[in-house]
Amino acid sequence: MEEGGLNNEYTQDGTVDLKGKPVLRSKRGGWKACSFIVVYEVFERMAYYGISSNLVLYLTRKLHQGTVTSANNVTNWVGTIWITPILGAYVADAHLGRYWTFVIASIIYLSGMSLLTLSVSLPSLKPPSCLEKDLTKCKKASPLQLAVFYGSLYTLALGTGGTKPNISTIGADQFDDFDPKEKAHKLSFFNWWMFSIFFGTLFANTVLVYIQDNVGWTLGYALPTLGLAISIMIFLGGSPFYRHKLPNGSPFTKMGRVIVAALRKWRVGVPNDPKELYELDLEEFLNKACVKTSSSSSTTTPWMLCSVTQVEETKQMLRMLPILVSTFVPSIMVAQINTLFVKQGTTLDRSIGKSFQIPPASLGAFVTLSLLVSVVLYDRLFVKIMKKLTKNPRGITLLQRMGIGLTIHIVIMVVASLTERYRLGVARKHGVVENGGRVPISIFILIPQFVLMGTADAFLEVSKIEFFYDQAPESMKSLGTSYSMTTLGVGNFLSSLILSAVSRITSNDHHQGWILNNLNASHLDYYYAFFAVLNLLNLLFFVVVTKFYVYKAEVSDSIKILTEELKENAVVHEFNQVNPRN
Repeated sequence: MEEGGLNNEYTQDGTVDLKGKPVLRSKRGGWKACSFIVVYEVFERMAYYGISSNLVLYLTRKLHQGTVTSANNVTNWVGTIWITPILGAYVADAHLGRYWTFVIASIIYLSGMSLLTLSVSLPSLKPPSCLEKDLTKCKKASPLQLAVFYGSLYTLALGTGGTKPNISTIGADQFDDFDPKEKAHKLSFFNWWMFSIFFGTLFANTVLVYIQDNVGWTLGYALPTLGLAISIMIFLGGSPFYRHKLPNGSPFTKMGRVIVAALRKWRVGVPNDPKELYELDLEEFLNKACVKTSSSSSTTTPWMLCSVTQVEETKQMLRMLPILVSTFVPSIMVAQINTLFVKQGTTLDRSIGKSFQIPPASLGAFVTLSLLVSVVLYDRLFVKIMKKLTKNPRGITLLQRMGIGLTIHIVIMVVASLTERYRLGVARKHGVVENGGRVPISIFILIPQFVLMGTADAFLEVSKIEFFYDQAPESMKSLGTSYSMTTLGVGNFLSSLILSAVSRITSNDHHQGWILNNLNASHLDYYYAFFAVLNLLNLLFFVVVTKFYVYKAEVSDSIKILTEELKENAVVHEFNQVNPRN
């Protein structure tokens, strides 16, 4: 403790530079380092959403796919985007570390973006244009064209698997939990992290979407590819200022050993005396260097005997799984933004003035704007008010914040269902049901559901990232961060599964079905109402699982308690020296 006081200019959380040497607090980390990371994320989000926001329309208009097929292809790809971070987290925690995993993955990411730009640019890599009203009757893309297009998309997905779980974790690593000032800054980091992300998203949902719809897909995809290249250079430019945490071994191996050891000794009772539990002390750890492994007892193998620390880390990761499951349903709702919500927009009046047409995907900008406003109001107003009432430095707990987001998701789907019901009523009134013609309602009627989605994200998505990072053990932070991304991946896959199932089930018995290529003859209002009920059931599940969740103790709080205990022991020791009789 005395050494820590004398060398307070160095970080105390184990961070080092790229050579493995301790780092000076004043030279590396903090907001100076985070500025490069935050600017990177602005450009990277511009690249990602520049592709994903309008992808459903490219599949429909250029590859001539139907509503269900195009929507499922989008959600399957987006699901892969958010599932691959598990692989990236594993590589970072077990082998390369976060920095080098990120650098290698970003190169793969850029390669996929470049190939994708070529696939939408070269005439030989896409089917010929078609003027049919029903585009599903046009010539389909050849196997080679589909292979190049989807190959580039999934190469891109593999790259994001290494960047997504590590970039936000690298940012959080720039703040030392053992320093009160830096820890306070860290509490606001994830709010401002999301705030910066959506600057890039806003640009993608307005400028890039407009270019794709009105200028051309080549320029519309080339710009985000250029943006990604710039973002990688910005990140590399900040390398001299980053703090790094060394890889601590595979979290999956650690967790697997604990589970296997527990299964192999399931009949063994747990002793009442904690001293009978196995843990590595310093002497035993140092003696391991000269132990002859050939004579080691089989009972002390890592797959048979684990330390208390390993057991507690595994329990902590498993303890978060019910919370993870409760976020799957709202992730299904998020998947609707770039699929069915956009397809709805194509059926409405998109004109402003005489010549300007609003791209349907640009309504995603209202999600972004709503989130930006909500995050600022939350961080600057709501938290300050609630801190006075709850004495919690976050204002409310992370799970309470998530619960508010889940509640808003119920409202979103109720509003979306009522809006769609009104749209279908107008379509019937003007006789455009059968021909799938333009419904004479302004596209702005969809704005409430987009705005509410941004508000929900400000509560749920921000707290979700912070929760899984904060509650993960120190050696499993990348894996914890990947939890928050995995939920979006699973949500997108579930969206594909549910959409296909509902389309198939509702089309039986000579019914047209709820989701058709002609949305004017569909029943998206029923589909959204089904989602409202699903969200309500999910909220009840969340309330139940949160009652049993116990938050992980803060590292800095533990150190504070330990320091106070050491001081008390020192005072008692001095008193005993002065008063031997006592």
